[in-house]
Amino acid sequence: MDIPATICAVTGAARATRAARIQQLWGGWGEIVRYRLDGAAQPSVIVKVVQPPGRLRRGDRSAARKRRSYQVEAAFYQGHAAQCAARVPAPLHISPGLFVLEDLDAAGFSGRSGGAAACVDWLADFHAGFLGRAPAGLWPVGTYWHLETRPDELQSMPRGPLRDAAVALDARLAGARAQTLLHGDAKRANFCFGPHSVAAVDFQYVGGGCGVRDLAYLLGSLLSDAELFRAADPLADRYFARLRAGLPADADGAAVEAEWRALLPVAWADFERFLAGWAPGHRSGPYAAAQTRAALRAL
Repeated sequence: MDIPATICAVTGAARATRAARIQQLWGGWGEIVRYRLDGAAQPSVIVKVVQPPGRLRRGDRSAARKRRSYQVEAAFYQGHAAQCAARVPAPLHISPGLFVLEDLDAAGFSGRSGGAAACVDWLADFHAGFLGRAPAGLWPVGTYWHLETRPDELQSMPRGPLRDAAVALDARLAGARAQTLLHGDAKRANFCFGPHSVAAVDFQYVGGGCGVRDLAYLLGSLLSDAELFRAADPLADRYFARLRAGLPADADGAAVEAEWRALLPVAWADFERFLAGWAPGHRSGPYAAAQTRAALRAL
């Protein structure tokens, strides 16, 4: 593919020059590169090139999941990003294996660290804007640790109460009446920070679900164990206040909050279930362990 020519065609640039490789994609599936532009309205764009690393083996669940994830990301940018209530990079060109996206650094989101509150606000806006939206073209259930997509990890789990409860935990989350679109990998590394707000990237695991699947994962990525005991509840309060403020007038915000608050410990336990199978011998931090015990007692 002629990447510079494609960039020039969609941006009106006279020339597109490869400037810097930002990172290799997980598992060697390609790369993310910044291109500098001459003669365009924007100074640069971000290009994500997806190339499977060699011949994929039949029956390789991980490879199939990865391939599907990039198809989902393309579907998000093509069919959902324009309606997103939270800041995401504007898609300039999407085709199989090639994403040309707005450069968030050039748009004022060049920071790679920042406060937890801004990330929580972004997540609440994202969920509020997509409440009730069908995950057309996306994962039916968002998040990369979703039980149905992780049978190998389930089999690797040590026997015990958490493994025994895996299906029930997933069913509780899947049975929530209020559903939205989940980011699916809402961790600090996927946020770009500006002076007053944040934007997010990496939409490979967007899909349907109740918002606390994302919230529990986000809090775990933002806060240390000691910080979780002090700040998790205030940040959850902030999330729900922001969520309710962003919902349409005809939505029952109180009902959504009540349902999702009750499911927050279940979401913590569900992610702990994944970790226990993905990294057998994994030991939970005390906050996650306490939330997991609460969820198991409530089943």
